[in-house]
Amino acid sequence: MKTQTPQTIYLKDYRPPQFLIDTVDLHIDLAEEWTTVKAELNFRRNPASAENSKTLVLNGHKMELMAVILDNVELTQDQYQVDESQLTINDVPEKFVLSTEVRIQPQNNTELEGLYKSSKLFCTQCESEGFRKITYFLDRPDVMSLYSTTISADPQLYPVMLSNGNLLDSGKLTDGRHWVKWEDPFPKPAYLFALVAGDLLHIEDSFRTSSGREVKLQIYVEAENIEFCDHAMRSLKESMRWDEERFGREYDLDLFMIVAVNDFNMGAMENKGLNIFNSKLILASQETATDTDFYNIQGVVGHEYFHNWSGNRVTCRDWFQLSLKEGFTVFRDQEFSSDLNSRAVQRIADADRLRVHQFPEDAGPMSHPIRPDSYMEINNFYTMTVYEKGAEVVRMIYTLLGRENFRKGTDLYFDRHDGQAVTCDNFVAAMEDANGVDLQQFRRWYGQSGTPELHIRGSHDPEAKTYSLTVRQSCPDTAGQTGFGAEKSKNDVHEKQTAPVEIQNSKQNAHHSSQKQPFHIPLALGLLAADGDTLPLKLTGCTAEKNQDTIILELRKQSETFVFENIPAAPVPSLLRGFSAPVKLLFDYSIADLA
Repeated sequence: MKTQTPQTIYLKDYRPPQFLIDTVDLHIDLAEEWTTVKAELNFRRNPASAENSKTLVLNGHKMELMAVILDNVELTQDQYQVDESQLTINDVPEKFVLSTEVRIQPQNNTELEGLYKSSKLFCTQCESEGFRKITYFLDRPDVMSLYSTTISADPQLYPVMLSNGNLLDSGKLTDGRHWVKWEDPFPKPAYLFALVAGDLLHIEDSFRTSSGREVKLQIYVEAENIEFCDHAMRSLKESMRWDEERFGREYDLDLFMIVAVNDFNMGAMENKGLNIFNSKLILASQETATDTDFYNIQGVVGHEYFHNWSGNRVTCRDWFQLSLKEGFTVFRDQEFSSDLNSRAVQRIADADRLRVHQFPEDAGPMSHPIRPDSYMEINNFYTMTVYEKGAEVVRMIYTLLGRENFRKGTDLYFDRHDGQAVTCDNFVAAMEDANGVDLQQFRRWYGQSGTPELHIRGSHDPEAKTYSLTVRQSCPDTAGQTGFGAEKSKNDVHEKQTAPVEIQNSKQNAHHSSQKQPFHIPLALGLLAADGDTLPLKLTGCTAEKNQDTIILELRKQSETFVFENIPAAPVPSLLRGFSAPVKLLFDYSIADLA
């Protein structure tokens, strides 16, 4: 039972770690009573840190410390302090090797974070702060290290022992136990560490990358599930090919593994080279699975694979930046599903999911921006807002830039930050630098919560043959943030029978002294003639060389008016095409307009 008052963590208090860990060498001996973890960590002072303390503080939770060795000298108990959450060592040098030995009991780990035992399997879940329950460590995402992992266990109980990276060696010990050694050649944060051990079977296939490398693919499952993995394997190969073609991202290891576990506590986890899934997101058969099951498996397999670049090779500096990897990767898996299936159906499903589940979250007491300012428990921020709204924010950049220019931005982002832990601002900056655009106002989407509302009014001038759209944006109060936007004007209501897209209580839109500021919103629209034909669009002041059927208006002010030329009769506006922004739309369509 936790008796301490939870501590609030603030984004503004972020400081780079005082020390970095270049390499991690783990020796994990799995046993039924006590599991022993030996860790050898190569530390050096972080040149990016302004602090110059000689005190090393490591995270650790629910483990028994057996030994602490600093540069081959075992420390006595008066040379370090240990409590329920930290190991503190004073007077450490600028560069040193720290070895620790701890004992843990995974079978008693009911929190299912770190290393735990479920049924007859050892399994890990380290995101976001689970690695500290395996060994003492700087358990934060901006500490990226090269890992080698040696696992030993009873071969009868645990014939399969898996970890990140490539398998280097294996053998038998004199006591009859066996061992394997894995090495991951790419630096990663501790939350991406993974280990699975148990009696598992697997199917195997291969994939040839765009550069001609052969990658071995394996899906491990419990014996009763071995015949239900084919669709997941196809989905994996489709994901690998798609990521090469759409984003230029090639897989980097010699082996990619998926483990499907009946009792896995998360839906799925993108550990480097060793994705772990709950079985329901891998297993499918023609006899029992629905179409939705097949689509979900394809999408989730894609999502976790895409994290290899958007999350693993380039990761988060801190957990406030969670949407950097999750929002971007949700966008990528939505595009993957759209390209392989029906784009229209996928977009409708994504928009519906956001409106049904995320909009209420944004209007409720737990409303928060996609990059929160503070938290007490980071696990509470794995939300629809961070994931789904985060994906819509990425999609708006895609809409503003276009497919080709967005790809330029992602190429620069991956090239510039490969092997780094970065921020949402770094992502936006890459988009700006690659395309010579200014997205400073757009950054408000990362820090302002709530669902913006667009109040739109149309007016046709038959003599000038122009059609004007006046767009006013507002955003209501949300938890901890004051909204903006005036009360609905009487001029916004047409004196005729109407069918409003959204029915809003005007009291909810009352004017407030603004804390939030107007968003940069892409509004995709077209104009339809009375017979339903699409009208060519020519926007006054626009230098476009040819008329367009759909145009992207970039809203930046609280109220703006856009004038379209060569419109002989009053049109019906087709607004927010493709759900171009996560907003609520208010336009007074008549029944005749919608007929």
